[in-house]
Amino acid sequence: MTRSTVEQALEALYGDDDRALDTAASLLAADRGADAGLARRGEEFVRSLWARGWQPADLVRMARRELADEHVRLLCGIVRAETARYERLPHRWQAQLDVLDTDTWSADRFSYATAVLELYRLLVRLPRLDAVGPVPGEPLPPPAGEPKMLTRIRALLAKAEATTYAEEAEALTAKAQELMARHSLDEASLAAGGPTAETPGAIRIGVDPPYEQAKAILLDAVATANHCRAVWNEGFGFSTVVGFEADLEPVELLYTSLLVQGTAAMTRAEAEQRAGGRKRTKSFRQSFLLAYANRLGARLSSTSRRVAAEAPTLLPALASRDLAVTGRTDELFPETRTSRVRAAWDEEGWTHGTSAADRAGLRHPPTGGGTAPVRRG
Repeated sequence: MTRSTVEQALEALYGDDDRALDTAASLLAADRGADAGLARRGEEFVRSLWARGWQPADLVRMARRELADEHVRLLCGIVRAETARYERLPHRWQAQLDVLDTDTWSADRFSYATAVLELYRLLVRLPRLDAVGPVPGEPLPPPAGEPKMLTRIRALLAKAEATTYAEEAEALTAKAQELMARHSLDEASLAAGGPTAETPGAIRIGVDPPYEQAKAILLDAVATANHCRAVWNEGFGFSTVVGFEADLEPVELLYTSLLVQGTAAMTRAEAEQRAGGRKRTKSFRQSFLLAYANRLGARLSSTSRRVAAEAPTLLPALASRDLAVTGRTDELFPETRTSRVRAAWDEEGWTHGTSAADRAGLRHPPTGGGTAPVRRG
């Protein structure tokens, strides 16, 4: 039986010879009848990756890291086409799809076929990931509306990011963290009231360059203070946050907001330094963000401990939930290691970053220095 053009071309995906890829692209460019079959194979590759633990945001992140803009546009189109097959998608998937690039990419037939094959070659080489939720096509729980608490946190953090007044941002962010801590306390109270089938889950959060180490430390700090655990996968550009469902999305919201606020503060600090005739460097920015993450980690934990101390009878329930999260993290990542960050040092960057953290909206700051460890997967 004669093999199709697509079958012949896709053999080039499994080797490292770019000349074979050029030959395969030439075959596809010459056969317009192969276009539909080539598109179907792309959807099949993506569908197989859902079953291997990948989600839309993970795939797009890898394409951005490894390939070019045209490959990202091609991938976004494939993902949208594949996911359109399902009546319902897993929780959080729609938000990932909503931010996909909607711009199409066109080129001559040979260039287009080459880009498609380069994308497919990346897809077929991606390893299996630990699943952090159901995949399309699996039975899903009934959709639930957003809890009022989460809506309030989202609104508070949006206002904190938008204001130009440091004092207002401080008050808004502090209130958001306190709401998160009290919500965890409420969940622990419910769990303490009787047996529950709920177990810790997980989400992935992108940790993008530059200054990934500082960002991973910040996310770890937010997660730890809110009864979750974060494991950083530097190679794939994300951290996996493990925790109970009620804590996961607030952690992502707070991390994203603090990163926005920290980046804005760093930009202002750099402008002040330039106005004083001093040129800021990469080491300044890196030291700034490391100090920001380090100080915030201590302050976040302090706030959570203060709120928990208001209900001492629930401390055993909180400890039990923390133990369950730690156990689930160890199951997912049995070979994690903790390493300390060593980075270029800039004293002014550290000082400015520490000050920015003190203004980021959390009360009762403890003292302390040094860089926090980060857990790597």
